[in-house]
Amino acid sequence: MKKILMILVAVLAISSSAFAGDRDGRVSLGIGLLYENGLDATLSYERENAYHNAWEFFANGYLKWDKCASCGHVCPDSFWKNYRSWSVGVAYKPCVVRGRNHYGSFRFGGSLGSDTHKVLGGIHAGYEHNYRLRGGWQVYWQVKSDLMIKGKDLFRTGIVLGVKLPVK
Repeated sequence: MKKILMILVAVLAISSSAFAGDRDGRVSLGIGLLYENGLDATLSYERENAYHNAWEFFANGYLKWDKCASCGHVCPDSFWKNYRSWSVGVAYKPCVVRGRNHYGSFRFGGSLGSDTHKVLGGIHAGYEHNYRLRGGWQVYWQVKSDLMIKGKDLFRTGIVLGVKLPVK
């Protein structure tokens, strides 16, 4: 299984450089920590318009951990089974900073999803800064703030680090 994954990553890395260019789509994966005790993972597709403005379509998973009542520490059950939610949504990202191999964008959007009991809505705002690498790859950091409607956390804020791969 490890060999298959390594071959898949190598093929993706080699073939993605052939599709590098402006105004193409990108698939990104970002993982971050949010206040208070939150872990966030986002898988998204980004379509860039003129001047680095972009639309992002994303799927997000959120996990909130807590200390275990019996042992007083964070154990596997209190980490993985405390509070979980997922959502899908869209965000618009107008570019506000441009440089030679980097650019920054505000991020405004909305989402709809669920935890294990009820439907959640979300309003998202933040800032994302991207750095271009060879072959069209990008790395980014993002400061995000989420207002979750009917969720256990009303406000979520934190930082996310991620990578973007070009796709045609």
